[in-house]
Amino acid sequence: MSALAQDGQSVGIAFTKVSACGNDFLLVEGESNLAEGDLAEISRRMCDRHNGVGADGVEWLFPDREADVRARLINADGSEAEISGNGTRCVAAEICSRTSKTEIVVRTGAGLKTCQLTSRQGSRFEFEADMGAPELGGELSIAAGTVRIQGMKVSMGNPHFVIFVENFPEGWQRQAALIQAQPQFPQGTNVEYAVKRGQSEIEIRLFERGVGETQSSGTGSCASAVAAIAAGRVTSPVTVTAPGGAQTVRWEKHVYLRGPAKIVCRGEFVAS
Repeated sequence: MSALAQDGQSVGIAFTKVSACGNDFLLVEGESNLAEGDLAEISRRMCDRHNGVGADGVEWLFPDREADVRARLINADGSEAEISGNGTRCVAAEICSRTSKTEIVVRTGAGLKTCQLTSRQGSRFEFEADMGAPELGGELSIAAGTVRIQGMKVSMGNPHFVIFVENFPEGWQRQAALIQAQPQFPQGTNVEYAVKRGQSEIEIRLFERGVGETQSSGTGSCASAVAAIAAGRVTSPVTVTAPGGAQTVRWEKHVYLRGPAKIVCRGEFVAS
């Protein structure tokens, strides 16, 4: 922990907390003296909701020659993820708050993502983000305890397993955790349960790698909408409602995600 505390002195780490439909992230400039091994530890500590700031993950921000910023996402448990749709939008909101830009390009572990500002009211922003082309992996039957679960594999640059249900089953979180641990997902997977609510509307519940149950997910909303469209259950554009709020997903060749991001606060986390 030498990078976190030099000669016994506490180190202050400046952060911005941003929330996208209840999916919250801490944004931290990566140009500090934090060593590679410290990223996971400090991310876990900052994300702790009792002894830290509290968040689903930390977006570490670095300069990039081709993009406005490079974002490296570390989950609340210290694991690294390729991308978060909501986290990317939160990064775009932070950049918009500092500049007059209305188009933000963010380099993620899943490639360059462009966020177009559609509205702003104070500290609340709305963007439509080009999330790229999805990859459908087809139907898959997974053993979860004593039952088998049928779902669809979808990649949005990160893995998802979408399960269509009539109603959200009791104890779905335990079931989702079992699904994540199955050998069919050697890198783990994000799990979404989806209920059709209308011809262009679904409601979802989310269980994410490295976090657990979340209030919302941008890539989870995209994957759920894509799976529902591919299965002929709904038509694009799709309103995807999660406990934290609603987002809109339209699928042409690429998937486009529209939703809000709100800057909650700025502060300093003292690492000692």
